[in-house]
Amino acid sequence: LFKFKSLISLFIYCCITVVLNPTFRLFDLLGHMTDLLFTEKDMVTSLKEYIRVEESKLEQVKRWADQLESLSITAIQDPEGFLGHPVNAFKLMKRLNTEWGMLETLVLSDTTEAFISNLTMQRKHFPTEDDQTGAAKALLRLQDTYHLETNTIATGNLPGHPMTVEDCYELGKIAYSDSDYYHTELWMSQSLQQLDQGEESTIDKVTVLDYLSYAIYQQGELERALEITKRLLSLDSEHQRARGNLKYFEFQMLQQRSDEEEAAQKQRNEGTVGNKTEEKKKGFKEPIPERKMYEKLCRGEGIQMTPRRQSRLFCRYYDNHRNPMYLLSPVKQEDEWDRPYIVRYHDIISHSEIEKVKSLAKPRLRRATVHDPLTGKLTTALYRVSKSAWLTGYDDPLIDKINQRIEDLTGLEMDTAEEMQVANYGVGGQYEPHFDFGRKDEPDAFKELGTGNRVATWLFYMTDVAAGGATVFPDVGAAVWPKKGTAVFWYNLFASGEGDYSTRHAACPVLVGNKWVSNKWIHERGQEWRRPCDLDQSK
Repeated sequence: LFKFKSLISLFIYCCITVVLNPTFRLFDLLGHMTDLLFTEKDMVTSLKEYIRVEESKLEQVKRWADQLESLSITAIQDPEGFLGHPVNAFKLMKRLNTEWGMLETLVLSDTTEAFISNLTMQRKHFPTEDDQTGAAKALLRLQDTYHLETNTIATGNLPGHPMTVEDCYELGKIAYSDSDYYHTELWMSQSLQQLDQGEESTIDKVTVLDYLSYAIYQQGELERALEITKRLLSLDSEHQRARGNLKYFEFQMLQQRSDEEEAAQKQRNEGTVGNKTEEKKKGFKEPIPERKMYEKLCRGEGIQMTPRRQSRLFCRYYDNHRNPMYLLSPVKQEDEWDRPYIVRYHDIISHSEIEKVKSLAKPRLRRATVHDPLTGKLTTALYRVSKSAWLTGYDDPLIDKINQRIEDLTGLEMDTAEEMQVANYGVGGQYEPHFDFGRKDEPDAFKELGTGNRVATWLFYMTDVAAGGATVFPDVGAAVWPKKGTAVFWYNLFASGEGDYSTRHAACPVLVGNKWVSNKWIHERGQEWRRPCDLDQSK
């Protein structure tokens, strides 16, 4: 009985202890274990999510690698031709400057240390943000010059590779950062169109509409800006900036209508409606600004060669007054233009010679410079976008051989000419209207050379260009198109020594392809007996 009572007492004691002791509560322990079960379940779910994310990362990397492998195989078959397409060049800059960095971030937590190390090391050779911006601006410049529809470029009908929503959005952002709201609207509209068509993208419609409404507003189209803002708010009713813009645009429209009504009432009161004086006489046409004429000629429009003038241009076999070098094998010479007189020489430089000149120039190519008329020094300029190198006979005997060929055909002294300049105009590469000779307002343009002014220009075309890249003369409406293996020649000065202002010319932007040229600027000194002075300006 005692033992039984003791066991009962022990049981009661244990029960009281379990209930009251906070360090050992049976029911709490069971509850905690249940929580742990659910926690473990959540951990398994989290582990599966981790595995899914890692697999998704690897799948993204694999897809990206497959796309790049396919792209690289195509690109390396014809690197110059591939990079000659403006969209390809822009997308290459964008991939190397932005997307490879995103890929680096994606896989940094992975164990592929060798890849990351190699990528990090190689990134110092990648294009910068400025390079990507430059490629984008080149694409915008081509769009303007050649009147290209945004959709034509974006869908690959240029022809070329299509652009994603992100590509179009990036172009729009670059234009926006330059306060170029015209191109901002074009490319944000294209981004929106592709999103509306169901293209998947990390860029959302709200972001695009935000840029688009502001760009349209900046161009003075309040009604359209208001419509875009309302669409934005239909997608995100809590967008604070859009809500503020909506009220502002509505107020501006009311103010605009009030101003218009006030102006109309004032006209009615003064009786001026319907009695406006014509500002221009009938039939009078304003001269086309040089920039517009330059762009028209680049597109093959506005060329001012009439059939009658065309009939006076000829092709011939030419030996330069029985020059011994060409007596038995004259060259093919074609008149390209009459005033200024421009001639083209066909098959004047061979493919092997071209490749040799290019191989000599490539390691030395640097951003081309121009003479600053204020300082007389060489400087880079936005109106000349190309890379150039200078070659002499010391670099290779071929250069002396080519120089002698120019001398034999022109009859002009080469000893006082400038070194051969080799230039490469890549995507969007151009040289806006300029003179080759020094004008009277810049008398010291070539003083350091001591050889006088540039009397003539010889220009080799070392590649064909798929689209664009013409040499145009805006003042006279002339256009000369690149043709591999040919050269064109013209005089910059009259025989009197006065400058021929009709020789103002430009290198049109390369639309598709890669343009290589080499030129020889021939100077006055040494030509005294080869091209005697004459007061007749027609010579």
